[in-house]
Amino acid sequence: MRKLDIAVVLCAALTLAAVPAAGQSQQKPESSSQAPPPAAAQAKPVPPPAAKLKGAAATQPADPEGAGKTVEEIIARVNNEIITLSEYEKARQSAEEDAKQECQGRCTPEQLQTDIEDRQKNALRELIDQSLLVQRGKDMGMNVEAEVIKQLDQIRIQNKLDSMEALEKAVTSEGLNWEDFKNNIRNHILTQKVISSEVGSHISIGEDEVKKYYEAHKSEYVRPEEVALREIEVSTQGKSPDELPALKKKAETALKRVQDGEDFGEIAKRYSDSSTKEQGGFLGVYKRGELAKELEDKVFSMKRNELTGVLETKQGYLILQVLEHYDEGQQPLDKVRNEISDKLYTTRLEPAMRDYLKTLREQSYVIIKPGYQDIAGPGSSEIQEVSAMPEVSKQKKGHKKFLLFGKKSGPNSDKSSGDTGK
Repeated sequence: MRKLDIAVVLCAALTLAAVPAAGQSQQKPESSSQAPPPAAAQAKPVPPPAAKLKGAAATQPADPEGAGKTVEEIIARVNNEIITLSEYEKARQSAEEDAKQECQGRCTPEQLQTDIEDRQKNALRELIDQSLLVQRGKDMGMNVEAEVIKQLDQIRIQNKLDSMEALEKAVTSEGLNWEDFKNNIRNHILTQKVISSEVGSHISIGEDEVKKYYEAHKSEYVRPEEVALREIEVSTQGKSPDELPALKKKAETALKRVQDGEDFGEIAKRYSDSSTKEQGGFLGVYKRGELAKELEDKVFSMKRNELTGVLETKQGYLILQVLEHYDEGQQPLDKVRNEISDKLYTTRLEPAMRDYLKTLREQSYVIIKPGYQDIAGPGSSEIQEVSAMPEVSKQKKGHKKFLLFGKKSGPNSDKSSGDTGK
């Protein structure tokens, strides 16, 4: 089987899935530079380890030697769940890759190194946070199987596979465990649903707050003429001439579905090959002179929500939507209302998430092996390695053996490791 294209889902922080991103891609269609986007309404979930299957949240490789032959060091325990050294190292590596991707050409080596170190300090905390959120979702009885199947089907389509069996074969051929692969997607979706239900649903931005912020920050909204763009890109890079008609047809189908009333962001996630697909195709905010002349003439003559046709570029077939067209000068409130609302929402989301996760920690049994840093916790806890506990052994049956640790020494040492405090 041919090697599948790699597209890692990069998720750097915890987020409310229901809020569309206003983030900015590193890429532009034949463009020189890019203005900062509006404030993002979304921070992204904790990144899983890297995967080689396009569109897939990552998972761990299957054990090629069979169960019981690999010993994993456990560095943290969250109730009855464990975090291994290999998971931690993969999270740190993923943090480094994220920093390098976001820094491309815009940071000094010193700035990049500082960013990498800052992200890696958060790696264990984020793994613990993810475990707490997944466990909370299960406690709440959330069922995400329909969403898992939908996500798997999207991955299958993106990789041009004709059946779910073909997808499973492709996953295992990459050295990944199929059940772990599905479970990783399941946990990703479950985390988003918990945040939406438990945190995001309690954040409300009123019209009075938006107006008050606008009046206090009017100078921030005096701008040159700009357009905010979304894209759907069907890549032709590395494709043969014989493949181009089918790729163009794919782009035309995507355009027709948007024209027929389907959401542009959802179609972008399904059809686009660009890295912007995870943000619903959001490309950025552009001033005159920042786009290729042909594209500039087209998009600056368009109004809000208008679509281009299918454009042929060096990268592939491109569809652009003008998400907003800002006239030169003071922007009226109607033009920037969503941007302000997103900014206020984002400002509240992170502290609300930290408060929520603090509560989950207080209700849970979280211990960390000495020498590993969890910046959200009280510091390392003494861990004693003991025989495998039955519930953990059962969960890991058929996979790896683990060096397990037991009760935390100190005043709370009598607290059961399975007690969530609920």
